[in-house]
Amino acid sequence: MNTFNLLTKEMIAQAVYEAIPQTACVLPADVRDALVRARGLEGPSRGAIVLDQLLENADIAEADRVPICQDTGTTWVCLEIGPDVLLPGDAFSLVNDAVARAYTEANLRKSVVKDALVDRSNTGDNTPAFVDVEFVDAPGARVHVLLKGGGSDNASRVVMLTPGAGREGIVREVMDCVRHKAANACPPLVIGIGVGGTFDKVAHLAKTALLRPVGCASENPEVAAFERELLDMVNATGMGPGALGGKTLALDVHVNTAPCHIAALPLAINMGCSAMRRMTIELETTPVGGVR
Repeated sequence: MNTFNLLTKEMIAQAVYEAIPQTACVLPADVRDALVRARGLEGPSRGAIVLDQLLENADIAEADRVPICQDTGTTWVCLEIGPDVLLPGDAFSLVNDAVARAYTEANLRKSVVKDALVDRSNTGDNTPAFVDVEFVDAPGARVHVLLKGGGSDNASRVVMLTPGAGREGIVREVMDCVRHKAANACPPLVIGIGVGGTFDKVAHLAKTALLRPVGCASENPEVAAFERELLDMVNATGMGPGALGGKTLALDVHVNTAPCHIAALPLAINMGCSAMRRMTIELETTPVGGVR
């Protein structure tokens, strides 16, 4: 007999419901600390003024429980399930209701339209949420909630490079994306990059990279070195905070890699804005026994 831990769709929905207003109004500590460090690097400049305003805005939002940004985004929910967890039924069947209640009760802006092509009227409750589930080796279960603004997502990019493009091609594409689109993504940025997988999987790699705390490098030393190289190049553009000039265009660059077809080199760049609103919740489960 093995003992497992029961996770229900009600537990998941409740965690999402509680996370949304907190995520919308309180900047994660690692992001705020990175903004403070960036402010310390700036001399008297327009970039310094931008950072002062961002920090003041974050303080007011937390104290007054108002959104950090008027664009409270789409809701991305990523569930991680460990090997010791039992999850019966549809894990996400109650999440949309939780999102609708949270956005309405917290007076957050609803930004989702019914259909991208044929009906661009607002759904009125910021649903549906966009959801993913991953089965991992780590025990327990956790849910990541990310409120993704439209400006930073619009500044993102997916491109299918040829293998011959190699590392130089990746750098060239990332820097082209940064030079053309970073100003519209509300910098200082956190830049998530996916390399590998398939056309659909590479965007997930890039988005998942945004979940990693600022200052937390890849566990792969070669990838970590690539992250530092890209961060130095991005900040060397001099575009700076708010793209008004300065030393810090990006707080961090996170790269996730994966296997891919021999004929492919998928690349995705997902921009995260200065209001990098995310939260990870370790879910409480109920022990159950008697499972063979």
